[in-house]
Amino acid sequence: MATRIGVDIGGTFTDLVYYDDETGETVEGKVPTVPHAPEEGVVAAVSGHVPRAVIEKAEFFLHGTTVGLNALLERRGAKVGLITTEGFRDVLEIRRGDRAEMYNLFWKQPEPLVARHLRLEVSERVRADGTVFRPLDEASVAPALKALMDEGVDTIAICLINAYANPAHELRVEALLREGGFTGGISLSHKISGEYREYERTSTTVIDAFVRARMSNYLKRLDARLRELGFKGTSLITRSGSGSMTFTEAEERPFETIMSGPVAGAQGASEVAKMLGIEALITADVGGTSFDAALILNGEPQVLYEGTIDNMPIQTPWVDVRSIGSGGGSIAHIDVGGLMRVGPRSAGAAPGPACYGKGGTEPAMTDAAAFLGMLGPGRLASGITLDFAKAEAAIAPVAAAIGQEVEATATGILRIAASSMANAMREVSVEQGLDPRRMVLLPFGGAGPLMATLLADELKMTRIVVPPLAGNFSAWGLLGADMVQSAARTRIMDLGEEAVASANALLAALFADIAGRGEHGARETVLSARLDLRYKGQEHWLSVEVPLSGEAIAATAQEIAESFEAEYRRAFGGVMSEAIEIVSVRATLRAPLPRRGQSTRPPAEEGAQEETIPAYSFERKTRLPFRVVPRATLAAPLKGPAIITESTTTLYLDAEWTAATGAHGELVLTRSEA
Repeated sequence: MATRIGVDIGGTFTDLVYYDDETGETVEGKVPTVPHAPEEGVVAAVSGHVPRAVIEKAEFFLHGTTVGLNALLERRGAKVGLITTEGFRDVLEIRRGDRAEMYNLFWKQPEPLVARHLRLEVSERVRADGTVFRPLDEASVAPALKALMDEGVDTIAICLINAYANPAHELRVEALLREGGFTGGISLSHKISGEYREYERTSTTVIDAFVRARMSNYLKRLDARLRELGFKGTSLITRSGSGSMTFTEAEERPFETIMSGPVAGAQGASEVAKMLGIEALITADVGGTSFDAALILNGEPQVLYEGTIDNMPIQTPWVDVRSIGSGGGSIAHIDVGGLMRVGPRSAGAAPGPACYGKGGTEPAMTDAAAFLGMLGPGRLASGITLDFAKAEAAIAPVAAAIGQEVEATATGILRIAASSMANAMREVSVEQGLDPRRMVLLPFGGAGPLMATLLADELKMTRIVVPPLAGNFSAWGLLGADMVQSAARTRIMDLGEEAVASANALLAALFADIAGRGEHGARETVLSARLDLRYKGQEHWLSVEVPLSGEAIAATAQEIAESFEAEYRRAFGGVMSEAIEIVSVRATLRAPLPRRGQSTRPPAEEGAQEETIPAYSFERKTRLPFRVVPRATLAAPLKGPAIITESTTTLYLDAEWTAATGAHGELVLTRSEA
């Protein structure tokens, strides 16, 4: 057991959950996000909800943030220079020569993070097997350095062809830059990614260089503020591929934290799936500005080994979370064709939805829900009391523009938002050949339980599980984020016993490398390995986990081939007669955190009591009397229509749905037909 504090920053609210291992108590808190200084929102959440004595004895502070992601999306990062091999200056613009949106005649690829005049070449060439074809011409480095320093670049990305197979030239270029007087940050591609494909590796290295300074400065400011509050433990941040890493490691490998925020919810969902024995689960994380969906199969999130942000690839483990700009703050508006749209523009934390009374005047999804009575009496977290008159006033102009009553417009806003969210959920299920009707929906976030039955209806799902601490569930998921390090190395070779021996040698080097990154202390570590395999002649590969004995693969080449064919048959419905080859070797080291307890029931809301209000039923298409029931008081199964309240979220239980409390404090919702 260990006392720990988890804080997740969202677009509208900053969520906190802490677990006190002495009392077994789990406490949540929610404060408005501070967009211009996100660490101030974190400090406000910690100081406002965690006693000083708990802060001082806490062993871990775990954090999920979108600082790196926002830096990329907003193009607010370092001024980067790129040094690459002669002939590869334009790889960031040539990309793969394809279009992200094939049938969109107006599609334009995003501008590269490095302008062409800041992409410079040096003379050298390394072959894919690591042998040197052309030695590095050291004289070609000096003019490149002078040009970049004259331009005032903050950081330099070095990406030489096939450096993953032999990094000697990259290391020498780095040394020459330092000898030449460059004092800024340097990102080396072979340290960022040990995998092949020049465009993807160059993109990843440039992204690391672009966000490095901003992420490092943010983490240093946050850590200093936490120390001022009395925190003496270890500060961790979640990785894009699940798990966590220390702030120090994140400063060195910021590209691994790009999806730090959305991943926490998927981690928590994995724990819930294992705890409840759910084989297939889809998450619905509805926050203030965005919606995230992830698929959890057999208790594990689906992990990719390359992500994409703004059409820029990143070679790093990546939990498959699909995100869209749809949340409680998403604004309803009329497009040029006279149709009503919802999002992706959001009211955010400031001014927020009109019903928050903070100056917002445009109709947000929360305003529609408030007007329809879906948020009950309207007493929300952070002391917010909804202003229903302002919600109606914000919706009225849009209603007039489409010739509808305010109530019909409000229901349309919710339906449009639910449809957009359901489409994201189809991407992680239907588009992968899986039927969401046979899955369980896990809604969380400030507005997840509010939208749960609407989303279930869109996808014809009949079972919903609302976890404890649903409003702050991502922060709760942070508390179980084990420390993880991973690395990969490309080496293409025919699958056979000789190749397995070579893979073992690679694994030993990879495990040695990642063991030196983390600060595991005396904690026991768990090793795992995967091989990327494909049939000869194919472009793409499948990643297959292999058993280990110590640091070596405990399987024969034939057994590995059988595992690959089983995975290939599952993915594509059949196998081929071609020979199999290894593409890359992947190593992962996990240092599990001590398990923590879980509050089985939410704390009682002070002054909360049952009442009845009129609210709109999407099932009956009219307003009905809805019981308003505090979640902490729910004992017997409750039939809808009802609104179940708790401190950080509101559950809208439509007619035809029944809610019952499960053994671990979760609420299980089922349709009456089921």
